[in-house]
Amino acid sequence: MKTSTVPNSRRWLYLAVGVIALLFAGIIYAWSILKAPLAAEFGWLGADLAFNFTLTMCFFCLGGPAGGLLAKRFGTFPTLAASGVLSCAGFVFACRLTQTGLTALYLSYGVLAALGIGMAYNVIISTVSLWFPDRKGLCSGILMMGFGASALVVGALADFLFALPGMGWRKTYALLGLGLGVVLLLTGAVLRLPGSDTALPQARVKSADAGETAVPESYTPTEMLRRGAFWRAFVCIVFLAAVGNTAISFARDLALSVGAGAGLATALVGVLSVCNGLGRILTGGVFDRLGRRSTMLLFNGVSIAAALVTLLSIILHAVPLCVLGLCLIGISYGSCPTISSAFISSFYGPEHFPINFSLMNFNLMGAALIAMAANLLLSYTGGYLLPFAMLCLLAAVALGLNCSIRRP
Repeated sequence: MKTSTVPNSRRWLYLAVGVIALLFAGIIYAWSILKAPLAAEFGWLGADLAFNFTLTMCFFCLGGPAGGLLAKRFGTFPTLAASGVLSCAGFVFACRLTQTGLTALYLSYGVLAALGIGMAYNVIISTVSLWFPDRKGLCSGILMMGFGASALVVGALADFLFALPGMGWRKTYALLGLGLGVVLLLTGAVLRLPGSDTALPQARVKSADAGETAVPESYTPTEMLRRGAFWRAFVCIVFLAAVGNTAISFARDLALSVGAGAGLATALVGVLSVCNGLGRILTGGVFDRLGRRSTMLLFNGVSIAAALVTLLSIILHAVPLCVLGLCLIGISYGSCPTISSAFISSFYGPEHFPINFSLMNFNLMGAALIAMAANLLLSYTGGYLLPFAMLCLLAAVALGLNCSIRRP
């Protein structure tokens, strides 16, 4: 069979399409903005609305394996079309909520929309990543930067539309759903898997990763789950992601507690999001240059430094240290999804990547549970000292796990 070399322009086009699609799909992370008009109109409790986000994360994670299985059986386009329909339906149903519709909110936004977005997230990253065997880290970082930036870009758009005369939250929800559905449908029509006759540039073995070959053997999900290396990496990323997940939940109040003004405290929430996006693409570039092992150890160190600096800011009531700590937390948190994708691809091969990657993404649920425990500790003690001491300990434990990871 004749082998053809794919023009760079085509794979970079696929990457651009993937970023745009994930920029729309990441709207589920803008829940803090999207929930505001619901609380104002219906008077629903914060705990009720917080549960919707927890439910959203659960079904987002479940959508990953579903998307991987469907894409393997039916192909990229039908799966992305189905994810677009589910996501659109979730937002459109949510725009018809009434005072007694809390359960309807859970089913529409928390289940349908989250499930569809989880399917799309998995399929887009899995498909586009196959075009970049030589730049796994950079590809993952750019894609996930788009997903992470959605809360700022699309969230800000939603906030603007809420206040626009003649719009309101109902029309905004419907518009977001229709826009997301169309974007995912068009993305499915454009994206293609590399053909068997396609020759792509291959990654060079990094000296820092001696013994970790550039073209790994492919492992099935069952084989992967039997490997201790997977579970060590999984728990390691859970602990590292928990640092960022926890800080995001109370960043503004933390800044206020060390003496920051209200304006600066609010701005730091945005700075944290920006650093989150930068961390994703920065990690990808470092991964391609230094290799898997050095990258994971480096950003584990950043996580430890982030937790320690923030802890010191709490002890000393130092605003500059708090600003530095939150910036480092954003970067370290952004590194986690990029490392997850690049780790699975480089360790367990491309053949079963969609399902293997979706299984690794369940670390989001573990990080969310630790963040919940940190919030309970905050409520019990009334201060941030013990929650961040716990996060420092977890980041240090993650370093021990990190050092023990070896290719299966």
